[in-house]
Amino acid sequence: MAGSRLACEQPAINQTISQTNNQTNNHTNDSEDDAPMLTAEHLIDLIVMGWLSNIPLAIGSIVTLGVFFDRWRTFRGLAETSKRFASDVIATLALPDLIAARRKCEMSELPIAKIFNEALRWENIAVEDYDRVLATMRAEASADLRRGIWMVGTVGSLAPFVGLFGTVVGIIRAFGDLAGGEGGGFSVVASSLSEALVATAAGLAVAIVALSFYNYLNTRVGAIAAVYARASERLVQAIIYVETGATRSAGDAG
Repeated sequence: MAGSRLACEQPAINQTISQTNNQTNNHTNDSEDDAPMLTAEHLIDLIVMGWLSNIPLAIGSIVTLGVFFDRWRTFRGLAETSKRFASDVIATLALPDLIAARRKCEMSELPIAKIFNEALRWENIAVEDYDRVLATMRAEASADLRRGIWMVGTVGSLAPFVGLFGTVVGIIRAFGDLAGGEGGGFSVVASSLSEALVATAAGLAVAIVALSFYNYLNTRVGAIAAVYARASERLVQAIIYVETGATRSAGDAG
């Protein structure tokens, strides 16, 4: 009796299991069909929703790009041009032709020309004084080269925290939606969580680009400052050579 009863109930059990599996599969397929795809319009909506952090990040990006391209245009070819100018002035000074060397410095708009012109204004002073004059002029030239670069570094440092602020705001909004919603589960908070993640990604992206630009610009400034330092040393040597030759000529004439 028990065996025949189990045999009779077995098809009904199998049918129930089959119906349950079909319902589960249908629910899964419906969920996948209803899940929103990440399109450009959806991404724009998320960016607009996170305006509290995305607007500062956008402003920082514009400032970073503006400073970078301004400095890049200033630095382009500056090192090589400064090397050629320094060699030309030093060769003229070694002739010796101090007046022509000064004229070349006055006619040029290069920063190295201003450094050389200030040094050539002084005559018959100690080598240490020449070094101090040149060091002061190089410091001023380097400060001018670094103009605006601090803003790029500031954006790179603050961007992750701005993105984190947007993430926190998005999470707070998600919990608020969950508390005020009537059912719906995860779908209620999905939009706010997406907004939070977009803010994090935007902050990291801006920080990575800004810090890359900041390091590149600082490297270029260091390379150009090294060119100025070597050119200043060569100028001092040329001045010493000219003054020693003039002293020797005066002694021979006497």
